[in-house]
Amino acid sequence: MENLKNLRVGFGVCGSFCTFSRAFTAAKKLKEYGCEVIPFMSFCASEIDTRFGTAQDNINKLEEICHNKVINTIEGAEPVGPKKMLDVMCVAPCTSNTTAKLALGITDTPITMAVKSHVRNSRPVVIAVSTNDALGASAKNIGILQNYRNFYFVPYSQDDYEGKPFSMVAHFELIPHTISCAIDGRQFQPMILY
Repeated sequence: MENLKNLRVGFGVCGSFCTFSRAFTAAKKLKEYGCEVIPFMSFCASEIDTRFGTAQDNINKLEEICHNKVINTIEGAEPVGPKKMLDVMCVAPCTSNTTAKLALGITDTPITMAVKSHVRNSRPVVIAVSTNDALGASAKNIGILQNYRNFYFVPYSQDDYEGKPFSMVAHFELIPHTISCAIDGRQFQPMILY
């Protein structure tokens, strides 16, 4: 994936805390491919302590991986578009809350502001879904985003079809491949995996 070298990737982390380790591994992989990775975190991701780590520990991990400071304010994310800071914006994990806001054009978090600001330049946004209701209430919003120009999805599948029959999670290890396709204007396929 030679086209990833020197790519400026915004890496937005939302509050699906159980997928943080996979998201951080993906950010690390992007660095290994030669990307400059600029980290963003939602209010929830950067402020809530969970059994998956404290908020400060997660900020520290992401900053250590990316060698850049986390942007976790709306004011910090707003210049993304005007300054053309990014070649691609990746949201991983992207929760149902953020998916809904992006589908409806609501801009009230650092992640939604970064995406809104970024798409004004007609550049790609890569979404790594992680939600317990992807096949329920969130299905509509995922469908809306899949029909928007410049939105691309990391392939996803049901993560526990017996215990959580509506839940779907992206295959975070496919983030670099999805970004590589997205910058060429293509959706990485297949989008839904078994």
